[in-house]
Amino acid sequence: MNFVCVYWGDKYKTDYVQNLYNMVQRHLTIPHKFICFTDHVKLHKIVKGDIEFRQFKHHDYQTWWNKLQLFSEDAELEGPNLYMDLDVVILENINEMATFGDDDTFGVINDFNPQSGFFNSSVMKFNTKIANSAIWVPFLQDKSNYLRHQGDQNVMSMLIKGNKHLKVMPDEWTFSYKWNNRQNPRYHKTEWTFEKGIGKVAVFHGAPNPHESQQEWVKINWK
Repeated sequence: MNFVCVYWGDKYKTDYVQNLYNMVQRHLTIPHKFICFTDHVKLHKIVKGDIEFRQFKHHDYQTWWNKLQLFSEDAELEGPNLYMDLDVVILENINEMATFGDDDTFGVINDFNPQSGFFNSSVMKFNTKIANSAIWVPFLQDKSNYLRHQGDQNVMSMLIKGNKHLKVMPDEWTFSYKWNNRQNPRYHKTEWTFEKGIGKVAVFHGAPNPHESQQEWVKINWK
């Protein structure tokens, strides 16, 4: 089992990688390898831990589009992989996420806006041999068109829908930091109360980010 993350560009400080690693070590108790794809050549001297640092083969993708390279055979990810964005806060044991479905399962979480019709790519479980043919290959075949979409999760959602290996993780495993649950999402800033929801992982999609939170439940877990 691999736990995988992507640290590309300068959107986040290096403590995002360090804190994610620390949280995974506390909450993923099955044997795993922690792999970080990055373009920072000195990150291995800054972030401490048993981490394997890799680079993507292609360097012409920007921001979140690099996440799609995880599905390429060039990423050389063997076996099942659990991926999470850097801006998540892990609150509980995530073994169920790592072992979700079987080794061929493409596991996703529902988007926090139920009306979007998309999945959220902040948390994914995948196997390259499935994801390569289901997502990466068709993405390359029509890349110019797919890159017109808003982001990687839109493309991932369109390409994986209907795949026999697709399986959606229970909604109660994740919640939005600002919108909270999916049944009664609070989209307007005036409605954001930032209380701890029910779930294993809090997802910080967009601003504010974990380092900006003043909530005690975030501070004691994001470290």
